[in-house]
Amino acid sequence: PCSSSSSAMVSGDAVPEAKRQKTTENGGKNGTSMPSMEDRWPLYETKMKAEGLNEAAIAAFKYNLGVLLSGASTMIPEAGIGPVESLPTLEGLRVAPEPALLKDTVMLKLNGGLGTGMGLDKAKSLLTVTEGNTFLDLIAKQVDSMKNEYRTPDLRFMLMNSFSTSKDTLAALAKYPELGTGSDLEFVQNKAPKVAASDFTPASHEADKGHEWCPPGHGDLYPAMLGSGTLDRLLEKGFKYMFVSNSDNLGATMDLKILTYFAQSKAPFMMEVATRTDADKKGGHLAK
Repeated sequence: PCSSSSSAMVSGDAVPEAKRQKTTENGGKNGTSMPSMEDRWPLYETKMKAEGLNEAAIAAFKYNLGVLLSGASTMIPEAGIGPVESLPTLEGLRVAPEPALLKDTVMLKLNGGLGTGMGLDKAKSLLTVTEGNTFLDLIAKQVDSMKNEYRTPDLRFMLMNSFSTSKDTLAALAKYPELGTGSDLEFVQNKAPKVAASDFTPASHEADKGHEWCPPGHGDLYPAMLGSGTLDRLLEKGFKYMFVSNSDNLGATMDLKILTYFAQSKAPFMMEVATRTDADKKGGHLAK
């Protein structure tokens, strides 16, 4: 059976520098001529610098734009992958949980998505789930429960918001000051300029300049941490591990047994997965 990602653990040693790549003119996927990187990139670089975006964000977008303009396929053919036949199970882990690791760990919720598909023009984590509690309310209560269970009152929690979700999210969490405030509570993921499909120039929307930008998605985690200074601040404070999950995934809570296993493994990254059900219509699946 296929599996879908539930959450992930990241080691402090695993965060790479944003990649840079220079791409030259190539043929398009349909045999049409693609504009060159040398021709298009200055337009985007000027726009992103004028917007005040950091070097990590600019470098990450430059790499992606280079891939787009190269005309190279971004699809992975089925013939190029194979199934993941077995994985360790939680029940099979032979480790004794180490609560001391919690002081070196940050719990991060990815909270950049809007609930437009559910009729909401704000962060989808502001949707009410049960008994008047939103996703954010339940997350705050989960964090508080873990602090009490493991007697770790200073357990660190953070959010990666987007420019679309930051304001509303911080307002909603103001009633939970113990979670933190300001840069101790959130960092904001970058934004990327939209690309016009007609000629690959930066998209323009005179009526609302905000429509010229979009959040780059969860893959922006590393560039956003690096460019915002969040990574440096966390490392300076001695944090070594980060538990990452989506804000609308209330089933993904940090498991001390898995954290201990991860720390002992010395792996730079570990993904916690669950068996796909008939209800899992979105997302990818594991392959090798």
